[in-house]
Amino acid sequence: MSRATASPVRPPRDERDAELLSADALAFLAELHGRFGARRDALLAARRGRPAPSGFLAETRAICEDDDWQVPPPRPDYADRRVEITGPTDRKLVVNALNSGARGFMADFEDATTPRWDLLLDGQLNLTEAIAGTLVHEEPDGRRYELGERTATLLVRPRGWHLPEGNLLVGGEPIAGALFDVGLHLLRNARALLERGSAPYLYLPKLEHHDEAALWHDVLSWIEQALDLPHGAVRPTVLIETLPAAFQMEEILFALRERSYGLNAGRWDYIFSAIKSFRDRPEMVLPDRVDVKMTVPFMRAYTDLLVATCHRRGAFAMGGMAALVPSRGDEEATARAVEAVRADKRREAGDGFDGTWVAHPAVVVVAQEAFDAVLGERPNQIDRRRDDVTADAGALLDLPATPGAVTERGVRGACRVAYLYLSSWLSGRGAVAIDGLMEDAATAEICRAQLWQWIRHGTRLDDGRVVTHELVTALLDEEIARTGVDDSRARDLLELVALGDELPEFLTLVAYDGLGSAPPP
Repeated sequence: MSRATASPVRPPRDERDAELLSADALAFLAELHGRFGARRDALLAARRGRPAPSGFLAETRAICEDDDWQVPPPRPDYADRRVEITGPTDRKLVVNALNSGARGFMADFEDATTPRWDLLLDGQLNLTEAIAGTLVHEEPDGRRYELGERTATLLVRPRGWHLPEGNLLVGGEPIAGALFDVGLHLLRNARALLERGSAPYLYLPKLEHHDEAALWHDVLSWIEQALDLPHGAVRPTVLIETLPAAFQMEEILFALRERSYGLNAGRWDYIFSAIKSFRDRPEMVLPDRVDVKMTVPFMRAYTDLLVATCHRRGAFAMGGMAALVPSRGDEEATARAVEAVRADKRREAGDGFDGTWVAHPAVVVVAQEAFDAVLGERPNQIDRRRDDVTADAGALLDLPATPGAVTERGVRGACRVAYLYLSSWLSGRGAVAIDGLMEDAATAEICRAQLWQWIRHGTRLDDGRVVTHELVTALLDEEIARTGVDDSRARDLLELVALGDELPEFLTLVAYDGLGSAPPP
């Protein structure tokens, strides 16, 4: 280890924090930053210099045309991934997710978690207790939540490369949130997971280039060596949730080589990335969010190519999120939504996906039934080749073929979701149920980006009116009044990320600057 150490901005709250951020842990994190921080910064700078994708990479054609290479086969302990549930890392939700009946639980330090310092530390502590089987949550009214005998396989999603951790400095510089999340988790938990017959499974988000996957490969290889873990012990699945990454799926699998465990169709962030990539092109304007379904041409091309790519290389292909949150007050609406989820999961299973995501335990059975009908007793269908699929850049870029319209209802919905989500995010909740759907940072990104895009291009509503800054502001004020939530910070933040002259790259970066490093007084 180097002599450099990481310095927390705030003192520990208690003995548990002091143990979590021990001298050895801080030195380990500082070493990660020293070895990989500059390379991460260079890759982020390279992002800013790239145009929107227009086709597949010529320089990596040999990798894509080589039929001989494969990723390693699935581990026996996690060869069946037919349903995974996702959620934040707070105690109650972790217990419920692990007990949900899903095959896997992705503990999310990114889109479903507000990166407030106390919440991040609590999340790390909760995962260690969950792995040990000792995690318990007690409500003030005496209700007790504890882990069952059989729990879901744990997967952890760290923050993306773009997000900093401003509460931990190395030489005055913030460490990358990704290095903090993964470094601390693997330092504390990797060996315990292996001793239990499982493995450190990860989900890697927001990649935009295979070089960023190669950085992850080198980070994980160094961690394995430093912790005396078997080489290739850490097995990540990569979320293909940016438009540039859709043109480099084979390269990303190849970059992670002996540790690749699959790709996931991160549908909501993918839609946001498509909007952001073509923000200045009026012909690429998308209709209301509800109309951008998985069956529209550019989304169908993306998911088909993901399955074909994964199965060609022996990797898992994981489907997208079912965001339904059942409503106790409207059984009819819930029944309609459940049927929509069932149809979506049947489509995924029929298309060759090996598993899928849900956001609520009540939907686990619905998703599992759809995959059971296709898989039967088989753990997956990786052996199903999609030779009918060809890599078609034009199809991936065919946003103009998306049917639908921009409506006042769609504008109001985008205002409402973005405002309520930002208010929740600032108060420490990174995943929140709004109008029967579990909204997280990805869906809020779509909402605010669409508002910006519609204003930017003077998009006409289906009733002929032009979307202007004044119209959106008026509708936003009306929606805020309807919510009954008076939050000036959220209102101001929404102005910054959706109604300004430029579209910020990520709302979470702008929001992070105003979050502070501790809970509000």
